[in-house]
Amino acid sequence: MAEDTAAPERVVALIRRPWTIALLAVAAAAALGVPVLWSSGASPSPLAVVLLVGAFLLAESLRLDLEIRRQTLTVSPTELALVVGLVEVGGAWVVAARLIATVVVLGVQRYPLAKLVFNAALVVAEVSASLAVLAVLPALQVSSPVTWLSLVLAVLVTGLVGLVGVGAAVTLTDGLPGRQFWSTALPTLVVGPMSVGVGVIALLVIDETPWAWALIVPLVFGVVAIFRQAARASRERRTVQRVYDFARRVELMTPDEAGTREIVTAVRELLNADRVALWLPPYLDDGPQLVVTSVDGPLGWYDGPGDPDDLFRRRVVAAEAGGPLLFTASRADVDELSALARRQAREVLGAPVVTAAGEPGYLEVCDRRSDALSFGPEDRGALESMLTHVNAAIRQQQLLSQIRHDADHDRLTGLPNRQRLAAEIDALLVADPVDARAGLVLAALDGYTDVTDTLGHAASDELLLVTAGLLREHAPPQAVVARMEGGQFAVLLPGLSLAATERAARRLREAASTRARVAGLDLEVSLTIGVAAAPVHGSDSGTLIQRADVALLAAHTSGGVATYHPVLDQQSLRRLQLGTELETAMAEGQISVVFQPIIDSRTADIVSVETLVRWHHPRYGDIPPEDFISLAEQIGRIGSLTDHVLGLALDRCRRWLDQDIALSVAVNLSARCLVEPDLVDRVRNALREHGVPGELLTLELTEGSVVDDTVRNSTVLADLHSLGLRLSMDDFGTGYSSLSQLRLLPIDELKIDKSFVLGMSTSQNESFIARSIVELAHNLGLRVVAEGVEDEVTRDLLAQMGCDKLQGFLVSRPLPEDRLEGWLLARTGVRSAPPGATHRRLFVRT
Repeated sequence: MAEDTAAPERVVALIRRPWTIALLAVAAAAALGVPVLWSSGASPSPLAVVLLVGAFLLAESLRLDLEIRRQTLTVSPTELALVVGLVEVGGAWVVAARLIATVVVLGVQRYPLAKLVFNAALVVAEVSASLAVLAVLPALQVSSPVTWLSLVLAVLVTGLVGLVGVGAAVTLTDGLPGRQFWSTALPTLVVGPMSVGVGVIALLVIDETPWAWALIVPLVFGVVAIFRQAARASRERRTVQRVYDFARRVELMTPDEAGTREIVTAVRELLNADRVALWLPPYLDDGPQLVVTSVDGPLGWYDGPGDPDDLFRRRVVAAEAGGPLLFTASRADVDELSALARRQAREVLGAPVVTAAGEPGYLEVCDRRSDALSFGPEDRGALESMLTHVNAAIRQQQLLSQIRHDADHDRLTGLPNRQRLAAEIDALLVADPVDARAGLVLAALDGYTDVTDTLGHAASDELLLVTAGLLREHAPPQAVVARMEGGQFAVLLPGLSLAATERAARRLREAASTRARVAGLDLEVSLTIGVAAAPVHGSDSGTLIQRADVALLAAHTSGGVATYHPVLDQQSLRRLQLGTELETAMAEGQISVVFQPIIDSRTADIVSVETLVRWHHPRYGDIPPEDFISLAEQIGRIGSLTDHVLGLALDRCRRWLDQDIALSVAVNLSARCLVEPDLVDRVRNALREHGVPGELLTLELTEGSVVDDTVRNSTVLADLHSLGLRLSMDDFGTGYSSLSQLRLLPIDELKIDKSFVLGMSTSQNESFIARSIVELAHNLGLRVVAEGVEDEVTRDLLAQMGCDKLQGFLVSRPLPEDRLEGWLLARTGVRSAPPGATHRRLFVRT
């Protein structure tokens, strides 16, 4: 069967060869011409034959070439010379004269030999056909109208034979000619009758008087000039029409890879080229793109346009190129000939392309399909006009790609976003609903919010980019790394079981645990990870992501990595329920406060109590403050929670004032509160409502919130300080501020973080740190509070350093209000109001 199929294919390939078509044309010309020319016995003068050859040479040089696929239909005023030759010379000499002229003109134009032979045979067939027609008609008498009709018929037959010959060649090479061929070719038959008219008139005038040549010769040259101009205008019209047709096609192209290929195909067809290639630089997630179309189908070997060192590409995209460049074998140097040979091309028309990102691309047109024509200035101009539409189409495609890319990618990191991740998960699970396995890792960047609050969004963005790079680097090659929101990332691991996903998650966490230089600081990069896997934990993206998120919440309290378990759903449900009950809990008194005394290190006076919030839930019992405070921040309730705690603290302070005791209260202020526009008004109103002077209120601020760019650039700290209250920086030493920053802020005191204080009795380094903080703070006019004082050795060391205030279990644990009253009655005395003061003070009895 294979041999039966191959044999016809070989026959078809043989028939389509140029020399096969040329030899068939020679055979047809011989069959038609030999009988006609054999009987021709005309004996014209040599001068007449020479003049006829000259006339044919002049007419053949005035050619208007019309391309029909690989073939070229030529329109020229040869019929005028033919009419004169048929009347004045006749017989085989007309065939010889036109044959000589055709061979000379085509030889000068460097036609391929097979093409030249085909055209020569076609000329013989055309003139022989006209002679055969005249042989059966009455003898030619120029003055007779019958002769005129005979010449018109003979010239029409000549034209028809030429059309049939070209049509047959088109059919053999490319298949049956379509409407374009006939709509282009048939109008050329009009030239024949017009030439008969002009030729007969010229002959009649010359018969009347030989001096008519003096009028006819200038007229001939005028006709030549008009024909040249008409041919030029026709080429320009065809160029404009090609550009217009190209623009219309581009408007209908789709903005995708198929549309790009359609652009390249349109360039090839409108320039009647053999091959066209378009190279585009990388864009978004796509690498460089090379699109090649050819008349003969895909070309896997085709290179050059994709090589940045290619000679043609470098010259064309160079800034000084200024448009398309034409490279031809006839005018090429050694390097250019090598580049042409690399492409197996005779000529290359190259043009620069501009993408949406402003990077240079490259468009290359190789070899005109017509063997008779080469690329010329009009083709270069047409391509330059097409470039406007090519550039616009490519930019439109890339901008639409940008829109689609931005819709499912994170703008900062370039990673897929939540929507894209969900689509990837669903596609993976739908492809094999029974056996599909996939692991999902959700990773939260630890300290992301602190970095944002302390160093600003630019620093946190830099940290996100570092983390994204670490995950890309250490995730398996087949993994999909995505950014969810905030400091949260996801890694989809196709084909992994739950156990394998857990191992991969731990490896990712270890690999991403490093130090990174961000905003001039060396920061620790660490991840908290939640793990889920399909189909164990879900068979769709929504379920899988939700359960990985539940695991992530649990991971914050379970060593940094947690795997989803149904038990965790209850914890998530609890968290959701707490968020909805927060306001009710405040209204019903479930959320209360405890107080921890703070004493003066020298006098043992109780100078303040720190107000700490507590939530005793009727169902869940005591809820850790860090759980519901962070929850309040996330759901936007931190402002109302702060107001609630502030109100309870000031109410207690007011009752002490009513007992003629001055005891300051300290309230912690979240970083989120400092960016609330009505914070100052709310604090002012609370002080006024409870009748508490501002100096009896201390607001404790986190170190990160104080040095945040947003806070530092606002007047919120100064406005709070103007109320007469004190501002204290809590947990100093654990953040990113420096004492030099503090002198620019209205801060009254520092609280040394207890992590330094707890180790003072056993670590000399911790003592050095605490001493340095105390001394430098005093130099800046700040008072110092040490929290976490749990033993007398630490108390004595701090007193020796000059620390102003002490707080910790050595003094008292945080106490609810009723127990605080008992503690005060049992352990304190009342000191008379000092001179100038209006209220008494409490002191701890020893």
